[in-house]
Amino acid sequence: MPDEELRPAALRSRKKKYLVSALVIVALLAGGGAAIGSVTGRQDAGQQQRKEALPPGTDTVKRQDLSSSTQVDGTLGYAKERKINGAATGTLTWLPDTGSTVERDGALYEVDGRKVRLMYGGKPMYRALKQGDEGDDVKQLKENLRALGYGAALAVDEEFTAGTTDAVKRWQKDHGLKQTGTAGPDQLSFQPGAVRINKKHAAVGDQVSPGRPLLTTTGSAREVQIKLDVSQAGLAKVGTKATVNLPGGGTAQGKVASVDRTVTEEGSDPQNKTPKITARITFEDPGKATAFDQSPVTVDVVGEVRKDVLTVPVTALLALPGGGFGIQVVEGGKAHDVPVQLGMFGQGRVEITGGGLKPGRKVGVPKE
Repeated sequence: MPDEELRPAALRSRKKKYLVSALVIVALLAGGGAAIGSVTGRQDAGQQQRKEALPPGTDTVKRQDLSSSTQVDGTLGYAKERKINGAATGTLTWLPDTGSTVERDGALYEVDGRKVRLMYGGKPMYRALKQGDEGDDVKQLKENLRALGYGAALAVDEEFTAGTTDAVKRWQKDHGLKQTGTAGPDQLSFQPGAVRINKKHAAVGDQVSPGRPLLTTTGSAREVQIKLDVSQAGLAKVGTKATVNLPGGGTAQGKVASVDRTVTEEGSDPQNKTPKITARITFEDPGKATAFDQSPVTVDVVGEVRKDVLTVPVTALLALPGGGFGIQVVEGGKAHDVPVQLGMFGQGRVEITGGGLKPGRKVGVPKE
């Protein structure tokens, strides 16, 4: 029946039916219903209108890949935050600039005019290494000496040999140090890799001593930190793909690299804090993340993906009089309700099964 022949009462009844369905859908989504089977819908007296009444608007059934996703706020920063403590006693005579990057053999700080230099390694520099010593820290030292060209003939093992002593002396000579052949925390600091200076905890002229915090560093790679409600934790599994919307336009692709296992409480009201988890996203192409440190960003986190499924707009769903959900199929100038089962919600659409539906079929939706 053409639209102009519909009675006003029928139109009002049909619109009310869509409104009831929308309220039920909102309730389902608020409850985290990302993959819902057959669901019992609400009924309403207004659903008893003539079945052939045409809807206010139409859309189509589509076959597509559907993904559940959420958009959250994040902060662009740097990965692997660490603190560097002093290892010598004296007066602090130099610190690197905030934001600068220090690589292998670069100076991290200076005490009484003597620089402490960065070497790569996971084990901290906790003792003075000398000939005859053994251990993982000796192996780290030898790896660095070889990488810097001071020990091409050195075997990369855990023994501090006479050859290691000679290599250390050559390194000390090049840096204007006394050639003792012994290397200690007053000369070297082991860190996992190149570091970026994030914060200074002391100033030139301060008295320093072993264990006093001097710097906070990060890795040189960019990352985004996001905080999710605990109820959304399933969306932030390690490896989950994400799109970062950068300040000033443009996007960068990444994935969830880590998720904290500790829940924190967020919010300014002490009586009404929200439990959150922190996840970190790294970039496929770090060169695209060129915005300032601590820039706010938004992140689209992609959850589960359903391949090649039938979908309709979420607004097409109707609460059927007998319970459950259906859609209004439009064909031949008439409309009829078809029960369906619901699957994943995402991208403003919902996966449906049942009813013998095919792609391209017209379905009723509220008028925009």
